[in-house]
Amino acid sequence: MLKKRLVAVIVVKDGRAVQSFGYRRYLPLGRPEILASNLDRWGCDEILVLCIDRGRQGLGPDIGLLKRLASMRLSTPLIYGGGVMTAEQAALVVHHGADRVCIDFALHQDDVQPIREMAVRLGAQALIGVFPLARLGTGLQWLDHRNGVSRAFSRENIALFDQGVISEAMIIDWSHEGCAGAFDIQLVTRFPMHNVPLIAFGGISEPSQAAVLLSLPQVSAVAVGNFLNYTELAAQRFKQQLPDLLLRPTTYSRYV
Repeated sequence: MLKKRLVAVIVVKDGRAVQSFGYRRYLPLGRPEILASNLDRWGCDEILVLCIDRGRQGLGPDIGLLKRLASMRLSTPLIYGGGVMTAEQAALVVHHGADRVCIDFALHQDDVQPIREMAVRLGAQALIGVFPLARLGTGLQWLDHRNGVSRAFSRENIALFDQGVISEAMIIDWSHEGCAGAFDIQLVTRFPMHNVPLIAFGGISEPSQAAVLLSLPQVSAVAVGNFLNYTELAAQRFKQQLPDLLLRPTTYSRYV
C-alpha cells in the first residue's frame, strides 16, 4: 500500500490544458489527453484532471473529457475535479472512469448534505476535499473561486473529516500556483487537523521541496502540475530522486 504519492495535475480551462499562474493568468498547453498519455507512461501514482472553470460557470463535470480519457485505457488511477455538486454527478464521474472525485465548491455551501450523499454512494475513500488557502497573519484564508472572496479557515470548516465523510484534503497554495519553488509549507503546518491526510499542491517544482513536504507525517502526497511537462520523463526523474519517500517504483525504465 502506498504511503507517499506523486500526483500529476492537469489543469483544464475551456476544455484545454493550461499552465495556470495563481488562477489569474493562463498559458495554453494543448489537449488534456496528450498530457495524460505522457504522464501515464512516465509512472506517476495518480493523475488529477482539474477543470477549474466548470463549477464557476455552473456547467457540471466535463463528462466528454472523462469519456475520452476512459477510451485511452490509462493504467494510472484518475482523479477528477470540477463542477461536482451532487451525488448523481459524483457517481457519473466515477462511472466514466475516475477513481476518486475532488470536491471544492460544494464545500462552501451551507447545506453539505449532497457531500454526505456522495460518501454514502461512493464511500469516503473516493472523496477529496479541495481547499485553496493562503496565509494571513497567524491564520489561514480559504478562497472561494466562484466570487474571488476569501474567508477565515478553521476547524469548523472541515467537520466532514471528523464525521468520516471525506478521506483526504488537498491544500492548494493558490497564490503561488505556477511559481517555481514557492509552496508555503506553513499552509500544511497550520492546518487545523493534524490527523487528516494532506495533498500539497501549488508551486511545487523541485524534488528537494517535495522531500521536505513528504517528510511531514500528515502529508500523504505532493501534487505537481506543469513542472512535470517541461521535459521528457520529468515525473520519473522526480520520483527517482525521492527513493525513500515514494514507495511505488518508477516504471517504463526503458525510456530513460
